[in-house]
Amino acid sequence: QVQLVESGGGLVQAGGSLRLSCAASGRAFSGYVMGWFRQAPGKEREFVASISWSSSNTYISDSVKGRFTISRDNAKNTVYLQMNSLKPEDTAVYYCAATRRGGYRLIDIKMYDYWGQGTQVTVSS
Repeated sequence: QVQLVESGGGLVQAGGSLRLSCAASGRAFSGYVMGWFRQAPGKEREFVASISWSSSNTYISDSVKGRFTISRDNAKNTVYLQMNSLKPEDTAVYYCAATRRGGYRLIDIKMYDYWGQGTQVTVSS
């Protein structure tokens, strides 16, 4: 069992930056592939980024590529999502997720076993 708690969301102007954190507790964090997803009002939850257990591989959605970066610190049991050049269309609840599946290009929500409660990101124009 893994418990995930996101933090770092908030209100930011377009062009600004935020860094989301996801703290994990429970079973060995380093053995999990971690992902970030987001869900805007009235829309389905969509993939944002994922990272392998060793941090050697990351996969970023085309919609945020070049602006968002995913990283992790296994010593701190934490995964991060650095979001730069934010746009109003990035407004959503952001969720982190964990899975013990192999690989790192895990873009389907059904591939993940554990989810956080989400953190709201609002980008004003």
